[in-house]
Amino acid sequence: MRFVTHLGAALAVALAASPAVAHPHVWVKSKATILYDANGRITGIRHGWSFDEAYSAYAVQGFPKGPDGRPAPDKMAELAKINIESLAEQGFFTSAKANGQKLGFAEPVNYATSFDGNVLTLTFELPLRSPAKADRAFTLEVYDPTFFVDFAIPEGEDAVRLEGAPKGCALNVTRPKPPEQPQSVSESFFNALSAASQYGAQFASRVLVACP
Repeated sequence: MRFVTHLGAALAVALAASPAVAHPHVWVKSKATILYDANGRITGIRHGWSFDEAYSAYAVQGFPKGPDGRPAPDKMAELAKINIESLAEQGFFTSAKANGQKLGFAEPVNYATSFDGNVLTLTFELPLRSPAKADRAFTLEVYDPTFFVDFAIPEGEDAVRLEGAPKGCALNVTRPKPPEQPQSVSESFFNALSAASQYGAQFASRVLVACP
């Protein structure tokens, strides 16, 4: 399996670890494009997740390579499929609200993985079950409740984008303070935090979009 090779397996390892350490083991630069339809409704999120070099190298370890020296396209397609199936169990680490109401997601589409020789990137679109009107506010957070995986929105104008949004929409990204030095804790304490599904939320960046 991929993602420890896949993220679902990675989380299983995290919860089984003893003694547990409440700090991340995988780091992800998370970019997002918020998608709108012609009526100004939000239809989904296009994610782009770039993994740290150590995890990236592990994820493609042993893959046959093509003429360009990169992992074979069929293996990368297989990796993308396995990872998407695994992420469904975690709700795709994605939480979104429109006008204060939590939104549900349909099956992801257009998923793929790429490897540039150092960094593995997973891209996919996560459609909403139904288009959502967010005339007051739309919020988006991407985080792992266990904090085994640290999702961080990088700096730069392309980190979060609006595609097809009505004129006048304003976008703001709030980034958390960096976590303190890792602190060893008991297994029962860490499992309690994980069960509460709130520990990682304090380290989540928040995207807020307000439209007129």
